[in-house]
Amino acid sequence: MGLLSQGTPLSWMESRKYNEHVRDNGVEQLINCFRAAKDRSQDPFLWGDEIEYQMIRIDDDAKSAKLALDETEVLINLAENGKGRSNSVNHGVLFHPEYGRFMLEATPLKPYDGRKLSDYSYVEQNMAVRRDVARSEMSDRKVYPITLTAFPNMGCGDFTYPKATTNGPASQSLFLPDEIINKHVRFPTLTANIRIRRGQKVDINIPLYRDVNTVLDQIDPTIPKRDLFPCDAEPFLGAAKPGHIYMDSMGFGMGCCCLQVTMQPSDIYEARFVYDSFVNISPALLSLTSATPILRGHLADQDVRWNVISGAVDDRAPDERGVAALNGHNPRGGIADDVKLQRIPKSRYDSVDQYLGDLRKDSCKTDDPQYTYYSSSFNNINSPINSKVYKNLLDNGFDQQLALHFAHLYIRDPLVIFAEKINQDNTKETDHFENIQSTNWQTLRFKPPTQEAVPGNSSVPGWRVEVRPMEISITDFENAAFGVFTILLARAIIKYKPNFYIPMTKVEKNMRVAHTRDSITEGRFSFRTNGWHGQSQPGKYAELSLDQLFNGYQDFEGLIPITRKYIHETFQASSAKDQDDLEQVEVYFQLVSKRASGELPSTAKYLRDFVLSHPDYKHDSIVSERINYDLIKLADRIGNYDHELLPGFFGKEISDWLFRRGY
Repeated sequence: MGLLSQGTPLSWMESRKYNEHVRDNGVEQLINCFRAAKDRSQDPFLWGDEIEYQMIRIDDDAKSAKLALDETEVLINLAENGKGRSNSVNHGVLFHPEYGRFMLEATPLKPYDGRKLSDYSYVEQNMAVRRDVARSEMSDRKVYPITLTAFPNMGCGDFTYPKATTNGPASQSLFLPDEIINKHVRFPTLTANIRIRRGQKVDINIPLYRDVNTVLDQIDPTIPKRDLFPCDAEPFLGAAKPGHIYMDSMGFGMGCCCLQVTMQPSDIYEARFVYDSFVNISPALLSLTSATPILRGHLADQDVRWNVISGAVDDRAPDERGVAALNGHNPRGGIADDVKLQRIPKSRYDSVDQYLGDLRKDSCKTDDPQYTYYSSSFNNINSPINSKVYKNLLDNGFDQQLALHFAHLYIRDPLVIFAEKINQDNTKETDHFENIQSTNWQTLRFKPPTQEAVPGNSSVPGWRVEVRPMEISITDFENAAFGVFTILLARAIIKYKPNFYIPMTKVEKNMRVAHTRDSITEGRFSFRTNGWHGQSQPGKYAELSLDQLFNGYQDFEGLIPITRKYIHETFQASSAKDQDDLEQVEVYFQLVSKRASGELPSTAKYLRDFVLSHPDYKHDSIVSERINYDLIKLADRIGNYDHELLPGFFGKEISDWLFRRGY
């Protein structure tokens, strides 16, 4: 979760006078990193994944499931000097704090070697160990680490253990107590500073699922009427929309869990090409892994979390968003009067706005050595930049498109500044750069190395790409499958060098499609269908179902078949272990294929259908406390591979394989 510096965080009104200082020095740090590593090459292909868990207390006697807020010792024990650190390291895993006090993030201890078949089969084992290690450190045996994207009843009544009151000064939420926020000083400061800079609380409005008894013609009648903070009136001034699920705190978004993978290609050029190739794959991955049908105790008319988080960290003032301020609110929010504002079309958590461009001619497989797949015409959406940063980067050796990428990130203000970190050594430190970089949460992140990453220094990472859109899945099997597929697809892209560029306006449309209910089967995604062989002719675009995109059809060799081809050409089964590993990867591909085709339900559809068929459901789109408990129990049983449930979740073929393997 971004940069976790130690020290004294400044409030927004204290920190805003240092905004330009952080930007100026952050750019200098970036330039120093670029100079050190721009000629670095032939790095091995390494990768890793991040899994996020919710710690949920299940009380079978009371038939309740609540977010556990009192297991913060888990991270303390597993930290560098904690008593459980050896338990973590000896098992090859690491744990990290996240926004929610009820959350854990876990990664492998060291990157996987993407050139070794055995590492792809090891991923799932490593994920299972993380869950076991986390569980072993929990003091309350009723608490379980569960991988659900969003806790269904978050923000509904008494949803935490121990009980906490919604009167916190950081979020000032009507629904979420500040006690859900990680105790590290960065997180409550980040929450408060977003609210103050924006000039009001965040307002997240997600369309309600329409059932026969759903109330659609008024704002949610369960929104509390309170007179504790001035912002308590905001939902009744227009912040809450009729027929929508209204949420007013950063915790609703940053309390969601996801699966992310990060890879290290061989050099900056290959990293840029992989980044650009995944720009339009990202919306499809979001849809494919959809797992968020319930928000704040209501069924949603969408299946994914992305726009929830986008709204949860949207620090733009009304004038920056181009909307009228709520009655009695400042159109400039908490931005100083002497700062010139510009219109910013998106939240700082959103889809990618620009391609990076791959300017090395031999990186694309084509007969014309002067031809490059990328054209600036593909970046055809409004993507404002920081002109001062752009000029500085151009003057220091950045090509135009790379300069545009970072100049776009630098339209944002730093959100948390630590007093002790204001003055830094720009030849050695990168905290100012990361302050901006790590709070631009897009579907992809291009990650430069540090100043130490000079050619030949393999002890520090090189140029990396982080793929961020995927939702978390209930089982380690699924998360391993989606992570492994994504990385092997990236390896296929590097080898076969497809041309997947399409206009960015079409990518934006695909992100909107990914947010529609049942997009995994009903959505149609714009994609370039003549791209696999690197043709230089104009792109042929088609509206593809996920089945066509992943599994292929007569006009397009799908993402799965081309990745299978890469596997068969790259990995040979020279031993029984190799054959076993290839079989495991193939079952992963079967899961991806069957989810894309609709043969298997998405997690979102499976969970929604469970609610719709529950005897306690009143056909009003509301998820009761008992339904919430039963759903959490269901997720826990599936996460532990309950043989009674697996055939309905994974289908007979995959379930039989899991049974044979002893799951």
